[in-house]
Amino acid sequence: MGVWGEQILPRATEVALRGHAVGELRQRACRTLSGRVLQPGFGSGLDLRFLPAAVTAVGAIEPADVAWALSERRRRQASVPVSRIGLDGQRIAAETDSYDSALITFSLCTIPDAAAALAEVRRCVRPGGVVAIVEHGLSPDPAVARWQHRLDPLEQRLAGGCHLTRDPVRMLDEADLVEVEFEQNYLPGPRLSHPWAWVTVATGRVPTRS
Repeated sequence: MGVWGEQILPRATEVALRGHAVGELRQRACRTLSGRVLQPGFGSGLDLRFLPAAVTAVGAIEPADVAWALSERRRRQASVPVSRIGLDGQRIAAETDSYDSALITFSLCTIPDAAAALAEVRRCVRPGGVVAIVEHGLSPDPAVARWQHRLDPLEQRLAGGCHLTRDPVRMLDEADLVEVEFEQNYLPGPRLSHPWAWVTVATGRVPTRS
């Protein structure tokens, strides 16, 4: 990945995603969690401060060593133990039904095969367990969406594979999660930021296995 992808991008991502408005979305998603939480795309631990008392542990999947190092202080201060259980959300080294909930924040946009990652999350989370996400994605505004499609190739090159045109709600539906609920809106900012700022907070549940 080079210096940009390995050293600079994780730090830039932390700065971009630690603001108050994004924090409110993280808090909204985290309040649905309980028990042992699986988190693909753990990043620098920005979600830890929002975990409710019902959470007992976090299994973190984070490919970037710099992001994991940036999370050290937050992990030390967290009220629950955090373990790095793997590097690849598409292949999770955890037993079936071994987690009570899952949290994915600003990672489905970047994981190369997001459908495979959601399938793994569904396998690892027990039936009835919550899967909560915060994600940016494809805007319903045709003018914004056109710009997203134009910018998407450049975004992928500069932002570590991040896509502007994925639809998080559709992805949850296609993962066969049930009771999917979601809220969507633009983050505060000028219209120029809208291709990056259409954000979804959503939850679904793992259905009973047949």
